[in-house]
Parts: sequence; structure tokens; C-alpha cells
Amino acid sequence: MEKKAFHAMEVKDRCVAWIRDFFEENGKGCNCVIGISGGKDSSVAAALCAEALGRERIIGVLMPDGKQPDIDMAEKLIAFLGITGITVNIAPAVLAVTGGVRCALPEGMSGQAGVNLPARIRMAVLYAVSQSKNGRVANTCNLSEDWVGYSTRYGDGAGDFAPLSDLTVTEVKLVGRAAGLPDELIEKVPSDGLCGKSDEEHLGFSYEMLDRYIRTGEIKDAAVKEKIDELHEKNGFKLRPMPKFEL
Repeated sequence: MEKKAFHAMEVKDRCVAWIRDFFEENGKGCNCVIGISGGKDSSVAAALCAEALGRERIIGVLMPDGKQPDIDMAEKLIAFLGITGITVNIAPAVLAVTGGVRCALPEGMSGQAGVNLPARIRMAVLYAVSQSKNGRVANTCNLSEDWVGYSTRYGDGAGDFAPLSDLTVTEVKLVGRAAGLPDELIEKVPSDGLCGKSDEEHLGFSYEMLDRYIRTGEIKDAAVKEKIDELHEKNGFKLRPMPKFEL
């Protein structure tokens, strides 16, 4: 598989035009509502949307689960882009739902359900804000995460439009630089903020290795290749439409 040259500024401009066209066709005059974590994906997506629509139409939503140690990075992005920022602490909702499920299930709630619950509550918050502010919700997942299913279905995997879903982590960073974002927002160590590990620690391989494999098919570590292929096959359902019975 031959690797094609990636022209970050060209891709950035095309993505900005695509976002503008999406809103013209699917919400003319609507605002963009986007969850802001302070990581590269939400930072780049917010920057592209601000360029496409104007910063006055971007609503960045910060959603700490109690105390968020790196929330200052999200606040820096809000200030850097000059967009509206609001904060909704999801801790009370997480505690209430967790307690309710534990009471309803004799065996309690599974560990994985507990990890994914905050992401799903955050998406519920984004849609509550969106419906209250005449908005459309941005999905901020990238191709690398989607490739191995590193997202929560109906959590961060949801949204109304997805500007980064065909870009690898490496490409997202390049587009972020083309958009003029500072390195501290682009190079922040990626973490889902849920499991207590960085993305790469959780996955067991680097994004650099994954991105090269996605774009070129090249990978030296056979064990990592097997793991990536397994994750890709296992999690493909997350990107497909919900199966439905047809008459």
C-alpha cells in the first residue's frame, strides 16, 4: 500500500469548507456545540469549526467528573479561540445513575459499564445544551481511535457531524498546526479521562505505529498487528448503522 503525501493546509481548508457546507444544509444559522477536554481532538475540531462558522457560533462545553486535573488545558483552548465556554459538572449525574443501577442489579454494575458511563452522560449533556441553544453536536473522534474501537458507543462516538473521523492521530496534529493551535494543546498526552491511563498505555501500542499500519499496511511487530486486526474486527459494529428488521 503506497502512502500518499499529506498536505495539512489543503486538508484543513477542505475540512473547514465541508463544515460550512454541512451547516448550510443541516442547520443554517445553528451553533456548533462541542465537548472540550483540552486534548488535541476537541482542540482541532473546535478550531476548524470556529474558522468555518465564526467563533461566536461555537459553544465549548467543559464536563469535569468532579475535579479534573487538566481542566486548565480546556480553559486555555476556550480563551485561545475566543469561543463561548460553559461548564457542567457531571459528577452528581454519574453518582446518581451508578447508585440506581447498583440498587437495581443484584450483581451490581460492571467495571466497564462504570468506565463508559461518564462518556454517555457527557453526550447527553451536549445534546441538552444543543437543543437549548439551537445547535449541532460535533463528534471529535479520529480515524485511529475508530479503527480499533477506542470510543464509547452513544458516548464520544455519537454526534451530528464528524470533521476528524477520516484523519489519523498524526494527521490531526498536522491539521492542528495548520490551523494555528499552540503545541501544548496539540501534543497533550492523549487520555480518555476515564480509565486512568493514557490512550497508548490502554491500547498497548503507539498511535505512530497504528497510523503507519492504517495508511501503509506496514508494521514490524506481528503481535501488535494481530492485536490491531482483532480490535478492528471486534469493534467494527460501532461504526455501522444499527441493524434493523425489515418487512
